[in-house]
Amino acid sequence: MKKYLMKGNEAIAEAAIQAGCRFYFGYPITPSTEIIEYMAQKMQKVGGTFLQAESEIAAIYMVFGAAGAGKRVMTASSSIGISLKQEGISFLAANELPAVIVNIMRTGPGLGGLGPSQADYFQAVKGGGHGDYRLIVLAPSSVQEMADLIMDGFDLADLHRNPVMILADGILGQMMEPVVFHNRKPIEVDKSWATTGAKDRPRNMITSYNLQNEAGEAKALYLENKYKGIKEREQRWEVYRMEDAEYVFVAYGTSARIVKGVVDTLREEDHKVGLIRPITLWPFPEKAFTPIIQKVKGYMVVEMSAGQMVEDVKLNVNGAAPVAFYSRQGGITPQHDEMKEKFYQSFDVRGMRI
Repeated sequence: MKKYLMKGNEAIAEAAIQAGCRFYFGYPITPSTEIIEYMAQKMQKVGGTFLQAESEIAAIYMVFGAAGAGKRVMTASSSIGISLKQEGISFLAANELPAVIVNIMRTGPGLGGLGPSQADYFQAVKGGGHGDYRLIVLAPSSVQEMADLIMDGFDLADLHRNPVMILADGILGQMMEPVVFHNRKPIEVDKSWATTGAKDRPRNMITSYNLQNEAGEAKALYLENKYKGIKEREQRWEVYRMEDAEYVFVAYGTSARIVKGVVDTLREEDHKVGLIRPITLWPFPEKAFTPIIQKVKGYMVVEMSAGQMVEDVKLNVNGAAPVAFYSRQGGITPQHDEMKEKFYQSFDVRGMRI
């Protein structure tokens, strides 16, 4: 199939169009701006609607309106902009409205900087808005996956009537790699719930307001059960050189790309190491750890943050083996030699051989 050399942000935008997205609302912010630029050029040509909103807050409620009408709709931003959208994201989840939200992460907190970061993990997987809700969170590690996971994201959003977030760092948004588009057809789902006009049918209501506590609890329990189903069905991960691993790195996104090189180097030095790369950050891929929990002697989590995903790894390991942590922050990527040295320090295996 034909390959295109594209930035990750451009691949996201093109994949969204091919996935049937015909509504895009957003506001420019580095390092995600190529997405809105691409949509501004292409959306009208495919019969869609593009609008640069006056703010990120306005954009997310425009998404709410299009999603409520049953349309495939997307918005994108970076860190600070996603923070502004949190109330609207909570409303989308509460009303079970399918939409795709892209966060090309920059550093923080506050204004931070324009370098790559993975410090929005908590915000994405723990719920940055109010109330008990979940987003399906997909974490690509290549430009090809930026395209593929957008396709998956729209399908998952429709299938589960739930917002989906694509969480990627600034390197993945800006780097260029070959990408193939697979001409996938969107899944077809019943959207009889949508607010498309009530001629010849009862009207549909989209609301999350509950004045009776009993009704509020019933809705909360319904959503909780729905999320349990998603957690069981949708866990995704990649394993790398895990066939006999005694020590396991855990990383996602750009960090995972760098870790693969460290795994290869340590393998050359006769250490049995491997990598688990979560693709779904929520639901976290607990099933990846279950078959190895009694075999692994230690884990090392690598993140471009002060330590966020490491908490979920510790919860899943549950004390069965030590969990070490290595990070770089402020826009600096993990360094190969530093990770290798941290591995030796953490597990006291220097000089040991198979």
